[in-house]
Amino acid sequence: MSAARALQKAIWEALRGDAALTALIGPEKVFDRVPPHTGFPYVSFGRTSVADWSTATEEGAEHLVTLHAWSKDKGRAGVLAVLERVRARLGEGVSTAGHHLVNLTFLSVEAAFEDEAGVERGTIVFRAVTEPL
Repeated sequence: MSAARALQKAIWEALRGDAALTALIGPEKVFDRVPPHTGFPYVSFGRTSVADWSTATEEGAEHLVTLHAWSKDKGRAGVLAVLERVRARLGEGVSTAGHHLVNLTFLSVEAAFEDEAGVERGTIVFRAVTEPL
C-alpha cells in the first residue's frame, strides 16, 4: 500500500472510530467520496498532496492532507467544533500500515459559508512525514 493510501486509511479509521466526533456528526459520517443525498453534518477528505522527502540515506514522503467539515447550521460554530475534535483526535496519533509515521502536524483551520450550496464548510490541513518500514 502506498504511503498516501496508508495515511488516509489510518486517518479515516481514527475518525470513524472516535466517539466524540460521532456525537457531533453522527455515525459513519467520514467520507472519501460523499454519497449522494448524504445528510449534514459530515466530514470528507479534500486535497491530498505528496512530495518526496527523502534524504541521501533514507526514503520518505511529505503529505499535506486536507479534511472538510460540512454543516447546515447557522454560523460557523458547528464546523469549528467538528474540526477541533478532528485536530484533537489526530493529535493523539494514528498507525499507518507498512509505513512509519514520523509526524502528523496540524497546520491550519479555515471556515466559510458556501453561498452556492448554502452550507458552512470548514477546512483543516495537516502535514505528515512518512518513511517505509
